[in-house]
Parts: sequence; structure tokens; C-alpha cells
Amino acid sequence: MTAFVLVHGFACDRTDWQAQIAHLSPRHAVHAPDLRGHGTAPGTAAECNIETYGADVARLLETLDEPAVLAGHSMGCRVALQAHRLAPARVAALALVDGSRMGTGDPGQAAGAMRAAIDFTGYSAFAEALFAQMFLKQSDLSRTILARAKRLPAAIGAALFPDMVRWDAAQMEGALAAVRVPLLVIQSTYVNAERRRVPLRPGEPTPWTELVRARVPGAKIEIIPGIGHFPQLEAPSRVNELLEMLAAD
Repeated sequence: MTAFVLVHGFACDRTDWQAQIAHLSPRHAVHAPDLRGHGTAPGTAAECNIETYGADVARLLETLDEPAVLAGHSMGCRVALQAHRLAPARVAALALVDGSRMGTGDPGQAAGAMRAAIDFTGYSAFAEALFAQMFLKQSDLSRTILARAKRLPAAIGAALFPDMVRWDAAQMEGALAAVRVPLLVIQSTYVNAERRRVPLRPGEPTPWTELVRARVPGAKIEIIPGIGHFPQLEAPSRVNELLEMLAAD
């Protein structure tokens, strides 16, 4: 029996993994925590950052009987990579679901620019613009996820999103270079030069996937075309299949 630890994204919660929890639980131990400040987990703005989240997930990994398959979605990719750096012996394999790199150059400047942009529009308007482009068309699912994102306390959202940008600039390359376990990238979209999220075509490279290939040459990259930013909800059977294959490798 393989253990799975599933980490949700920014302004999301553990229910984004509901299809994977239902599919994997009969045969595997599955853990899908709410990160601080999300879902049912309490948390202050000061506690909500990638380093703290990574440490929380690393502590969870340390409680398990065996190394786990660690999967993250979106912001959760960063959390998973950070947790792996803290507890590499407790990770059997990594899966990064529709990740990206949003910050480069000077970490403080990158975070400051993002913070200024959020302050200018206000968190609610920022979240609406951010999540509105995560789906190819409007649906009950897209409206539910957008409404949830806007409910994240503004103090947390306005601090956490710039922290993601800071972490990307300061830590992303090193965190990828530290990977020594099987790495699966499940990608469905990318953020283009105009900062618009667009769907991927099979075999299409992106700056994110090219960064992964450069830092982790043995990584396996699977593209799921024709869907938005939440493949675990929009194409659950394929994501389930890929996670099962990763656990079996």
C-alpha cells in the first residue's frame, strides 16, 4: 500500500482532490490537508507562506509509516517542492499538477511588484481576475471555485500570493535541482507572455516545463489538452491513472 499526500493550491482547499481521494483510498493511505488559512484550517497572514506550508507538510510526511507520493497543484507544487527539500527521505515520488514559475530576478522586487498590483486593485478584484481565466468556459465548477477564492481573507491572499512570487524567484530552481526521486509533471495550461492563462497542446513546451527539464532531466511530463487549470477536477480519471502509474514505478 502506497501513501499519497495531496496539497491544494492558492485560495483552494482539500476538496479539490475529492476525485483522487475517492479513487485512491480503497487501496492506499491518502492524506489531503487544508493548508493554514484555507478550508477548515486556521491561520494568520504571517503564518501563510511557502516555507511554513512546506514545513507543515514535511511534518505530516514524518508521521507516515513509509515514504509517500507527494502531489501538489498550482501553489501546492511549491509547497511540495519545499516539503521535499526538508524531508527528502520521506518522499517516494513527486507529482506537480499545472505548476508555473511566476517570479524571477530579485525576489524582493518581484514580490513587491506583485504586492503593489494587488493593493492597487484590492484582493477581491485580483482574485476574480486571476480565477476567471483558470477555466476555458463558465460552469458551476468555475463559479464555485471563484466564489471560494474570493472568500479567502484579504489579508492572507494579499500576503500569500506575493510570497509565492518571492519563493519562485529565490527558491524554485534550487528546489527542482534537489529532486532525486521520480518526478511527474501533469500540465494543462500555462501563463503566456501577456500573463494570460491558456490551454496547452500535446507536446507544446512552456518556460515552466523547459525549466523542469533543465533542472530534472529525468522528469516525465504529461500534457492534458483541452482543459483549464484544475486537471484533477476537470480530467480526474486521467490524473488518477497517472498518479497510480507514478506510485507503481
